[in-house]
Amino acid sequence: MAPRWLRRLGWLLVFWCGGVAALAAVAGLLRLLMHAAGMR
Repeated sequence: MAPRWLRRLGWLLVFWCGGVAALAAVAGLLRLLMHAAGMR
């Protein structure tokens, strides 16, 4: 029986973690692409 604000905080945390993970993945992919382009 969690309060509504606690549930909202949980969803916010999940979305925030997902956003950070997506940003990290995009940054890693960009770095990999730049490295491959620089090597060529």
